[in-house]
Amino acid sequence: MTLKQTPSQTVGPYFAYGLTPEQYGYDFKDLASGDLSTAASQGQSIRIEGCVYDGEGNKVPDAMIEIWQADGQGRFAHPADGRGSNTDFKGFGRFGTGTDGHNRFIFDTIKPGAIDQQQAPHISVIVTMRGLLTHTFTRIYFSDEGAANETDPVLSSVDEDRRPTLIAQKQGSTYRFDIHMQGENETVFFDV
Repeated sequence: MTLKQTPSQTVGPYFAYGLTPEQYGYDFKDLASGDLSTAASQGQSIRIEGCVYDGEGNKVPDAMIEIWQADGQGRFAHPADGRGSNTDFKGFGRFGTGTDGHNRFIFDTIKPGAIDQQQAPHISVIVTMRGLLTHTFTRIYFSDEGAANETDPVLSSVDEDRRPTLIAQKQGSTYRFDIHMQGENETVFFDV
């Protein structure tokens, strides 16, 4: 007997219950939320907010956004980072767009530091939503990191006219980052 790969299927409505239960009003504890920092977290507090848009420019009311990032010193809260995080910063967040009245995702976090001498400060993003066979990967860079952005090897590998889709625009202490799944302003997604 030859085993075959299990066929892909679209993400169903189960993720709200299983992955963001408190955000959707279920009586189960969220493993991750949109608040990544605590009062003791070191670094510049920022907010990242945006919407996920479909190919017709409509807001997607049931997407789930996950982020993973370094702390303000460029260290990850993960055993694989031998430097060790020197703060109580969580580094991982999850937000369901259906939990906000404007269908936004909102993350209260710390602006990440550069993890090495080559990469600009950035946040890794995963998008899961109805209609996708698998989740997509992208990054958030910051508009006020001009010199670092210019030399970042990943950002530099993207066509210059598409790079703005990866750069969050600073508006006070908030960074605006919209995700366009298709269309004229389609966000750059990466194969991982």
